[in-house]
Amino acid sequence: MRKLITCLFCLTVLSLTSNAQQTAADYFDLGVTRSKAGDYIGALTSFSTAISMNPDNPQSYFNRGLAKQALKDHRGAILDFDKTIDLSPRDAASYLYRGVSKSMQEDYKAALQDFNRAIEINPDDAYFYLQRGFTRAKLNDFIKAIQDFTRVIELNPPDSEKYQAFFSRGLCKAKIEDYRGSITDYTKSIELNPKRAQTFAGRGQSRIKVEDFSNAILDFDEALKLDTQDAESYYWRGFAKARLDEFNGARIDFDKAIQLDPMNVKALYGRGFVVSKLNNQKAAIGDLSKAITLFNPNVDSKVAYTGPMNKNTLDALRNAVQEQIKISEFTDERSEAYYARAMANFKSGNARDAISDLNKSIDLNPTYAQAHFARGLVRSSEGLQKEALIDLSNAIKINARYAEAFYVRGLIKIALGDSNGGCFDLSRSGELGYSNAYTVIREYCN
Repeated sequence: MRKLITCLFCLTVLSLTSNAQQTAADYFDLGVTRSKAGDYIGALTSFSTAISMNPDNPQSYFNRGLAKQALKDHRGAILDFDKTIDLSPRDAASYLYRGVSKSMQEDYKAALQDFNRAIEINPDDAYFYLQRGFTRAKLNDFIKAIQDFTRVIELNPPDSEKYQAFFSRGLCKAKIEDYRGSITDYTKSIELNPKRAQTFAGRGQSRIKVEDFSNAILDFDEALKLDTQDAESYYWRGFAKARLDEFNGARIDFDKAIQLDPMNVKALYGRGFVVSKLNNQKAAIGDLSKAITLFNPNVDSKVAYTGPMNKNTLDALRNAVQEQIKISEFTDERSEAYYARAMANFKSGNARDAISDLNKSIDLNPTYAQAHFARGLVRSSEGLQKEALIDLSNAIKINARYAEAFYVRGLIKIALGDSNGGCFDLSRSGELGYSNAYTVIREYCN
């Protein structure tokens, strides 16, 4: 019995000794193996163990960041890439993949800074320019995005990157209305990868813009062979057919687009147009009436508070807005007097007369940003959120640094279900100095 216990003790000691002999490098290698096999959770565990044994190895943090990125944990990935950069400040790949995670969180400006740094360290990697081009396009900087995609093509990377560069450059050219240039790029992309529906659809839309409707139809035919559930391609093919007076064929395409997406207002408009041409005026009126009213803030005042912020919270936050209003000079058209009386009416609980005075103030001075903002406040308080959004957007068009207008517009967007757009507005408001925005961001934007 004693001999058996002694043997068991020996086995235990051997097992412990074996575990102790595993090094940080062993766990790192295991993490790499698990990552290659798609076991990202297991890989994360292995890299964490390697880090606990050797916290100064930047590659352990980098690879754990990649595993987190694969698991869509972009916040966690960014922290690991931060640590990699702390330990190895000239690791271009860390800047690249941190930029990718920031981009996935829609923090495009911060992502752009990372891509710039990656390219500064390694100016000859096509993939770096490709990612920067994507981000510049998302920031609507299409000219610089085109320059990046051109650089990718010049560096002659593998076809998997080159076809994306031609496609993305074509998309950007279409955005700046260089439709013939976009057609050329889409064609190059198709030559490299003929199995991508988006590329045929993009070329088809550009061909519509240059009124090459017959070839546009052929492109949408190919796009729909590759993706039979693409409502937009059915719409655009129907549109091209309608331009060629092929009304029956167009109606079939619009029917399919609406079947796939019943709220597709463009398809409802298209079908209404063609069935009118086919002398079914009753059906045409039905479709066109829907096309006019669906999601149209000019006629549809019914509001559904579908976002995380309910009406009571929206009202409380909006009513707490304190704008620092200074007296304006009295002018001959007296718009500022109407504005001041409107605010007095509003504070007295008389929203109807307040709106009437603000309407007059804006008629007399259409660039009076404060009057647009004030009308947005009053309309929002009356439940007219979509009309309020228009007023607040007009105030911002007139004064691009109108922090309070960004703030209230952000509140309304969140309440109506557009959390992403609302959080961007709140972020801009905070940047412009309206610090209350950050309280709302913490509550509704994470």
